[in-house]
Amino acid sequence: MPTFVRTDKCDGCKGQDKTACMYICPHDLMKLDKDGSETGHAMKAWNQEPEQCWECYSCVKICPQQAIECRHYADVVPLGGSVQPLRGTDSIMWTIKFRNGNIKRFKFPIRTTPEGSIKPYDGKPNADVSKIDEIEFYSANSIHKTDRSQLVSG
Repeated sequence: MPTFVRTDKCDGCKGQDKTACMYICPHDLMKLDKDGSETGHAMKAWNQEPEQCWECYSCVKICPQQAIECRHYADVVPLGGSVQPLRGTDSIMWTIKFRNGNIKRFKFPIRTTPEGSIKPYDGKPNADVSKIDEIEFYSANSIHKTDRSQLVSG
């Protein structure tokens, strides 16, 4: 279920150049409409391509105003199902309502590490471009030489 921004709750992260949802979205879908020319809502964030949403819900989890919600699929809504996130300071509570009326709630931590503390390349070797022509560079089973000009700009 892709996300959407509730303009009545969004404060554009207090007018900063980049909102929290823009910072966190792995697909760069969230955008800030500074002057209202794109959405009619000045200084409000918005999901510019909901159909491209990866549904990771990172924006839902990071929004300080709890202004981002899940857009339910058209084939689920008429059946009475819904998903509602409720963000707390350290966790997010998901309320799932099934079409038969059953309700389940799941609580998960928002982060397990401080924001910005993850170092994804720590412990990984630096790339050694001098080995790019070696067969084993790609896999032990590789049988072709790669045209280096296609891989390294220069």
